[in-house]
Amino acid sequence: MTQQDLDEFAGRIIEGAQLSDNSLRELLQINDNNQLEKLFYAARKVRDHFFGNKVFLYSFVYFSTYCKNKCAFCYYRESHGIDRYRLSIDEVRNICRGLKGESIHMVDLTMGEDPYFHEKPERFVDLVKTVRSELGLPIMISPGVMGNDALRELHDSGANFLALYQETHDMDLYRKLRVGQSFEDRANARKFAKSIGYCVEDGILTGVGNDVESTIKSLRGMEANSPDMVRVMTFVPQEGTPLEKADRISSTEELKIIAVLRLMFPGRLIPASLDLEGIPGMVHRLNAGANVVTSIIPSDSALEGVVNYDRGFQERHRDPKSVVECLKTMGMEPASQSDFNRIVGLTA
Repeated sequence: MTQQDLDEFAGRIIEGAQLSDNSLRELLQINDNNQLEKLFYAARKVRDHFFGNKVFLYSFVYFSTYCKNKCAFCYYRESHGIDRYRLSIDEVRNICRGLKGESIHMVDLTMGEDPYFHEKPERFVDLVKTVRSELGLPIMISPGVMGNDALRELHDSGANFLALYQETHDMDLYRKLRVGQSFEDRANARKFAKSIGYCVEDGILTGVGNDVESTIKSLRGMEANSPDMVRVMTFVPQEGTPLEKADRISSTEELKIIAVLRLMFPGRLIPASLDLEGIPGMVHRLNAGANVVTSIIPSDSALEGVVNYDRGFQERHRDPKSVVECLKTMGMEPASQSDFNRIVGLTA
């Protein structure tokens, strides 16, 4: 495709053109670097139409690494004999105070399905209220599957966004990944959350046995539920899990899917996570069409991450200032808080 062809293709997407399954198949089968760069160009062209050079930044607080689930891919699965922590309200409050004045738009409160909070959701409600009172920012919760009453109370207490990843919409693969968990319960929790005013995020893993057809099932599955944010992450084999000996793939497939997501969801939020390859990886993901930076942590933080590529690093360059400095070199900058607030349905 020529430059003009690419611009015209991006223009059709901006005007509302939909990708057929055959088009998705062709894009997901691209392996030539020159063709990939053309795909990324088109994705950036679409993103820039809707968002300009503005990027949204999310601070990440993994406040409990306890979990009752047995996910085959996860380092924090219930039976894994690792050191775990559960932050107190005072510890979370101190993290919030360290974030005051930083260029972040939302706080992402993440945990495993910790029975301590799931059996007594009011404990989680207190945590959300604390973060809201300290920072006054929108709050994303990533708690796993919680009941409708708990989701409603959390929303009433200040939670704005629910992140609940399906990992895959391929049922056979889902059963292998989320062992013993209901596919419908996860999907229904997102639907209920959206019905009461949450923005919702769905996400998929790549590199876990998904082929092109499986990936198309997942893309269509996300599309059917119209999430406000869509994510893809590369699977990293974790020591002590059933998939620890799986082959590790490069992030190229993730970058390709980010670009495809931008073409399918032109005006939606698409994250570039720092938890996989840090700031260098963030650059590649933004260049593939992402418009959100996630897993930002204070520079002196010892918090865990979902993947935690930098576990054990003496210095972890995932702090807001380092991210903003890098954005500037890319000709990008943080969006205004009012821009983000409008996206999550809050007044400026």
